[in-house]
Amino acid sequence: MRIPESPPLFTKVDLERIFNLLKERKYSDLIKSYNDEYLYWTELKHKPKPDDLDIKDVWFLTKISRRLNSQVIKISELEGFEFQYLLTPQIQQKLHEFDLNLGGRLESDKIIPKEEKVRFLLSSIMEEAIASSQIEGAVTTRKVAKEMLRAERKPRSKSEQMIMNNYYTIKRISEIRNNRLTPSIIQEIHRLITNDTLDNKEDEGRFRSNNDINVVDGLTGEPVYFPPDFTKISRLIDDFCLFANENNTEYFIHPIIRASILHFLVGYIHPFVDGNGRTARAIFYWYLLSRDYWLIEYLSISRLIIKSKVQYANAFLYTELDEKDLTYFLKYQLRTIDLAFASLKDYINRKLKEKSQLYNYRKIKGLNDRQIQLLKLFHDDGEKVLSIKEVQNRFGVVYQTARTDLLLLEKLNLVKSSTSGKKKLIFLRSTDFDRVLKNLCK
Repeated sequence: MRIPESPPLFTKVDLERIFNLLKERKYSDLIKSYNDEYLYWTELKHKPKPDDLDIKDVWFLTKISRRLNSQVIKISELEGFEFQYLLTPQIQQKLHEFDLNLGGRLESDKIIPKEEKVRFLLSSIMEEAIASSQIEGAVTTRKVAKEMLRAERKPRSKSEQMIMNNYYTIKRISEIRNNRLTPSIIQEIHRLITNDTLDNKEDEGRFRSNNDINVVDGLTGEPVYFPPDFTKISRLIDDFCLFANENNTEYFIHPIIRASILHFLVGYIHPFVDGNGRTARAIFYWYLLSRDYWLIEYLSISRLIIKSKVQYANAFLYTELDEKDLTYFLKYQLRTIDLAFASLKDYINRKLKEKSQLYNYRKIKGLNDRQIQLLKLFHDDGEKVLSIKEVQNRFGVVYQTARTDLLLLEKLNLVKSSTSGKKKLIFLRSTDFDRVLKNLCK
């Protein structure tokens, strides 16, 4: 994460010349194309340009055009917290698509079948908990992490603790989606998300009390960002909450834009010694859930961020280096949401296809959908071992329902029960599984 080259700065002479160039229509299509892509200086300077223009002139033309069309927001009266952003046609199109797909209830069952919502939700929460932790350095596989969460096994490492923390934090966010954001709620989120993972236990849920912190390049150790002075944090967090709770009809900010700005601001203010990224992503989810974008709960944004960590970091840095232009971060965030939605649709289609392939199991009288899916798990993995608690968490049912499901499979001689550890009841394939299943499916 090296610091990108800063854009060239205007001089008074530049401004006079550029305003004259703006009057020439021959440059308008060029500038529009650059603004549609919303290129940063280091990207734009390698693009083709007119022979009669210097590349800096092209940049200045682009910047002036952006400024004339941007919206300005002031988060705080403190210096350094006035930002701008431009709603490009592409951004407006994406916002419209998200309004149609991520919010509202009329078409919800067409996106996720009603009977599958609990299962898909639990899976998505697990995916987000795992990925958000991996961004911050958690080292484990998705399979091991999911098995830990389903079994509610005690974490065995810091990485597993981070994932468990994220899992319970996301669940907590769903519970407080209708609460107004306050400094104490932000601290609660941070305390939940960092439990037993910080060097100093006292830093959990506590705003930093010094400036012994900066964001560094992971390879060189070179500082790439210095957060605001710690003495300003209390004021900035108050202003942050005001912005989050604001409902100003005279100056409307689209909810997805506001949620993305909140995400950015947590990283920019950096109120905690560690865990700021996880807290930022949690507040992003909270805000959109609070505005009834219900499908956001099923999306794992962090899984996509993992695959584009450099672009994620650059989205922050471009905003800081280019006169606090948030459009770079908004563009990245909207693209990530778009990819997460596409990934969710692929996942749902794949799971529904798998479900349709269970047709033969449906010949067994008296089995419900959960038991059929459990049969497939045991069929696909001869070493599979499940506890009642794991089945309960996998399907989002109560303990007694999960127990009944497994006991019926045992009664059919498809699984057998045993005890493990402190007399915990576990279930595994019976030795006659294949023969019994074949006879039952006739």
